This record gives sequence, C-alpha cells and structure tokens, in this order.
Amino acid sequence: MTGFFETKIEYLKGVGPQKGALLNKELDIFTFGEMLQHYPFRYEDRTKFYKIREIKPELQQVQVIGRIISVQVIGEGRKKRLVAQFADETGIMELTWFKGIQWVNKKLVKGVALVAFGKPQLFGSRFSMAHPELEPLTGKQDKGPYFQPVYHTTEKLRAKFLDSRGISRILAGLLPLAFSKIPETLPSRLCESMQLVSKQVAIQEIHFPSSPGNLRKASYRLKFEEFFFLQLRLLKLKLARTEKFRGKVLGQTQLLTQFYKEHLPFELTGAQKRVIKEIYADLKSGLQMNRLIQGDVGSGKTIVAFICLLVAVDSGYQTCLMAPTEILANQHYEGLKPFTEQMGLKIALLTGSSTKKQREAIHKELASGTLHLLIGTHALLEDVVVFQQLGLAIIDEQHRFGVAQRAKLWAKNKDFYPHVLVMTATPIPRTLAMTLYGDLDISVIDELPAGRKAIQTVHRYDKDRLKVFGFLKKEIAKGRQVYIVYPLIEESLKSDLKSLMDGYESICRAFNGLPIGILHGNMKAADKDFEMARFVKGETKIMVATTVIEVGVNVPNASVMVIENAERFGLSQLHQLRGRVGRGSDQSYCILMSKYELGKDSRTRLETMVRTNNGFEIADVDLRLRGPGDLSGTQQSGIMDLKLADLGRDGGILVQARAAAKAILEADPGLIQPENRPIADQVSRLRKNELNWSRIS
Repeated sequence: MTGFFETKIEYLKGVGPQKGALLNKELDIFTFGEMLQHYPFRYEDRTKFYKIREIKPELQQVQVIGRIISVQVIGEGRKKRLVAQFADETGIMELTWFKGIQWVNKKLVKGVALVAFGKPQLFGSRFSMAHPELEPLTGKQDKGPYFQPVYHTTEKLRAKFLDSRGISRILAGLLPLAFSKIPETLPSRLCESMQLVSKQVAIQEIHFPSSPGNLRKASYRLKFEEFFFLQLRLLKLKLARTEKFRGKVLGQTQLLTQFYKEHLPFELTGAQKRVIKEIYADLKSGLQMNRLIQGDVGSGKTIVAFICLLVAVDSGYQTCLMAPTEILANQHYEGLKPFTEQMGLKIALLTGSSTKKQREAIHKELASGTLHLLIGTHALLEDVVVFQQLGLAIIDEQHRFGVAQRAKLWAKNKDFYPHVLVMTATPIPRTLAMTLYGDLDISVIDELPAGRKAIQTVHRYDKDRLKVFGFLKKEIAKGRQVYIVYPLIEESLKSDLKSLMDGYESICRAFNGLPIGILHGNMKAADKDFEMARFVKGETKIMVATTVIEVGVNVPNASVMVIENAERFGLSQLHQLRGRVGRGSDQSYCILMSKYELGKDSRTRLETMVRTNNGFEIADVDLRLRGPGDLSGTQQSGIMDLKLADLGRDGGILVQARAAAKAILEADPGLIQPENRPIADQVSRLRKNELNWSRIS
C-alpha cells in the first residue's frame, strides 16, 4: 500500500518524464503521495452565473454565459489588443486580450454558447474582462455549478501546459486510482467525537469540493490532522525526556522566605507569583525541568529567575545564568549582585573579557562548590568550566542559542541533568509557542509591575521632523536621553549605512553642541562598547544607532525612542526596540517616523504599535501578517512543513489537536491499544526524521 504513494509522478498517465522532471524541480513533487498533498490555495466560486446587467464593479470575479458576436484587433505596437463583443439576452460586454493575440484569435468561435470567467472592470458605460477564461457551455456546467481549485504553479510549468487547470487535470486522473488506498490515520472514536470526515473524503473534497460545507469539513479534517501529528511528535519528545531524565528534587525554601521577608524591594505581580509556583512545582517533582518563561520587556523575568535560583542554592546545588551578549551578562550581574551580597551568597561573572586571573579563581570556586551563581556568556559552555554540582541552568533570550548549546549546559554534570529554565522577552503567540516550544512547559508573565508607566507611541511623517526635533530638545532639557534608530538591512547595506551617516550629520547640525554617539554593527567591538558605555553613563545625550541596541540594554534615563523608516521594520522588532525606553520612572515616548505613502501591511503594523503596548497582542498581529516562516527560529520543529494548516489563522484547531494528542498519549503512551492502531501505523510508515507525520505515505 505504501508503495503506491511512493510511485514516481512521471508514471502517472498524462505526466511522463518531461513533465515529471519539471514537477520535481519546480514544486518538489516526486511521488503520487506528494501530488495528492499539493493542495489548492484558493477556490474560484463557479456556483453562480451572472447576467451581464447584474455585474457590479466591486465583484472580484464573475462567470457569464454568452456568445461572441464580433472580434477585432485594435491599435498597433504596444497598444495592440484583441477585443471581442460578448453578449447575452441582457446586454453586451467586452473581452480583451493584450498577449497571445494571434493564438487567441484562432480559438475564438462566434455564435457558440461559452462561459467567460474573470475580473470585471467598468470602462465608461460598458464592462470589460481582460484575459478571461473561456470554455464551451458543455462540460462541467452540465453537472451543475462547482468550485474551481486554484493551485500554485510557475512560469516554467505554465509553458508546458501545467497551469492551475493542468495540475487539476493531473489530480482528476490520480484521485480515482488513489481513493481506496488512502489509509485512515486517526482513531474512529476521535473522528466521531470531533465530527471529522474520513481521510479519503477529505482528500477528495479538498481538491474537488462538492459544496462549500463539504469543503469546510475537508479543510478542518486535514488541518486538525496536521496539527495533531505535529503535537503528537512534540509531546512524545517531552514524554521521552521526562521518563529518561530524572531530575534532582530541589525543595528547600528558607533562603527564598528570607529574601521575601527582608530583601525583596517591591511587591511581586500576580503573574510573577503564579510562574514561581509553577517552577517550584517542577523543581521538587523529581522530574527534570525544561520550562520556558515568556514575558514582555520589563515584566520582571530576572527577579523570578533569581528567586528560583535561591531554591536550588538552598537545596545544596550551584546555578548559572547564560546571556547572549557581554552587555546583557554584565547587566544581570550588576542587577543581582546586591541581592546575593545581602543573602551572603557568592556570585561571579565570566565573559570573553574576563582575565586569566579571574577565570582561574572562578574555576577553583566552581570546583570546590563555594561559588553559588555564575553569570556569563557562551564562555560558560567551555569545557574548562566545571561545576561541582549544577542544579539549575537559566538561559536568557533562548532564540539566540541553539539546541546544541543547551545540550552542552546539560552535560556539565556527570551523573545527572540540571533543571533548565529558558527566558525570552520576545512575545510569541500562544499557537506558535505551542509548536516552537511544544516540548517545553511554558509559563507566561503577562502583567507589568505596578507603577510602570505605559510608553506613549505616536506615528509621525517626514514632514513633521522639525516638530519632532523640537520635542526631543525639550526632553533633553529635562535631563533625559534619546535613541534614534535607523534600519540596516543586509540587501541594502550600502545605502542604509549612507542613510545612517547622513542622519547622524543632520542630527549633529540640528542639535549643535550636544554630545551625540553613533553605534552600528560594522564598528569594532571595542568601539561599540565604548559608545554604549558613554551613553549608559549619560555622557552622550543622543544615541544614533541601528538595531544593535535591540536586546537587553538598560538605560533608565533614556526616555525617547525615535525609529526612522519605521515601515521597514517587522512588528516584533519594533516592539523590541520600543522596549529600550520606559525603564525608569519618567514618562517615555516612542516616535515612529515614516514616509507618507504606506502599503496596507505597513500601515497595519504602525497602527498596531500606536494602539497597544501588549507584546502578545502585537505578536498575534505579526503572525497574521507575516506567517510563521518569518518569525525567529521557526525552521526548527517542522513548522515550515505544514501543508494546509496556518498558525496565524487556525489557532483554535491547534489547541483542539494538542488536547486530543495529549489525552491519547496520557492514556496510551506507547500507542499499543487497538483503537490507536491507525496512529501507530501512520507514525511507523514515516521515517523518524520526517517532520510532518500527517503525510500520505
């Protein structure tokens, strides 16, 4: 049975070696199974026929039954076009062709009943249709109105008559051969409870829907199945990990209680308390923890991490915190050092800049167990860094570290794996987090500390620049500092660098006499550190920079962020940049500068930034606009392998599919019960490295 779906596509009647090679190269379609899963991306509604007098300009596409009453070629050279007068009993419209005029002219037959399909446009008092699809009234219309599937194709395929219609013809030939061989992959009880149509019916209806309702059912079934098998794979990984890797029980809370009572400088938010409880439950469970904390910029992830570190230290284990940059590692070190000193704990910082003497002292204290908390960069991963007993490892900004680096931290102990806590300030929509980090437990800090003032965001155009400069001068006069950020995109590096330098010069002229810094990725590391240090100390008042200041830098006195060419940034990047201000008690501002002419998506991004400071809401809009492929790190976990399901639009289906997969695995982890045989068969049919377990194979 498997063999049929792995038959090479060239052996299908009507394809052959030449077209088969093109399908291989252009669409990555090699087999019958892959052809069946080349799903339509939209459908043309052929269920309604319009009379010519019923056509309105706002209609996207219409189909009309009529006859050609005259044909003529008009104009010369580039303006040459073929025009046919097309009539029914209610009126006349024009059909127009600008390309392939000779070929089309030979095909047009007067007086025969035809169906014309296309986009109507009003010219004067008469409608016209450019390059319409034309077919005789006989054929599919005899069977009644229908939905026409539209498939992705390419210019090279079209040249060999493999346009959308050509692909549809191939599938019309393949489906009758394949229908009885399509295996059911979900248990009958699940299909009944979720009201899912069979896999066979779903495949038939997705390609050739018999009604809008049946198309919806087919689409739902196939999307549910894709998400189900994706989540099943992730949940099986998680299950295997928790069974294989037992964790040390860390349950001591004396230090934590002491910190709460004597040293905690502010009241924790409800969200912080909830997340601490979730982590504490993991630490004392006896299972190895792998948890992700998601929290917006400024939500207080670091203090949550520190409180959890105290539980590990109190239980007799060492801890570490790894950050992606020296600036961020330094910031964590300086922020936590006063707390560790108050608690009588030993803390150290290890980065690429640490001296040989500092490193030797750290290695000695780690080996003896007298060092309780080591903060650092990738330097923590070096083989010479050996802990006596590492109980809890915390990784900040997870997306900056690969899985291999996380595994290296795991290997720091010989006889047991440390608990791992991952933190990210990049808000990820729930649906994407469930897929990206589906093998991790997820905690969300979705509340900002009390007293934190929301950043005021405004959108201004280039013509408002003098007013914006006037506002900046007032803020600087109050003693505040300002970021001005320019885009620096790899494809347009040269012109972007020029824009940055031109902008820097015009700002120097406009703010004559003020100390101004500049920072971009092409500078040497030492120069970057020098410029950033000057700004942190308040020696420079304006920092002109690219997105190198995006992650982690904390300058409480910087209260204004101006983002130039804001329309060129993605939403999540705009949100990350905005998070550089609002770190102090002063009111902070973010000014989005753009040109006046904006595309629809650009306008939506800027309007979203002005409307809300909620990172999760922003991430949801970003996912809808861009899809998961453009969001950081999504190439892992097989998200890119989804054929039909869409994380931006189908979040509800994903939640249902994950719940179903979880319930089945909890009741039958090995998938050995007879009713789960279809799932087990499907998993075993596919290679272990196959990412999409819902495939036909």
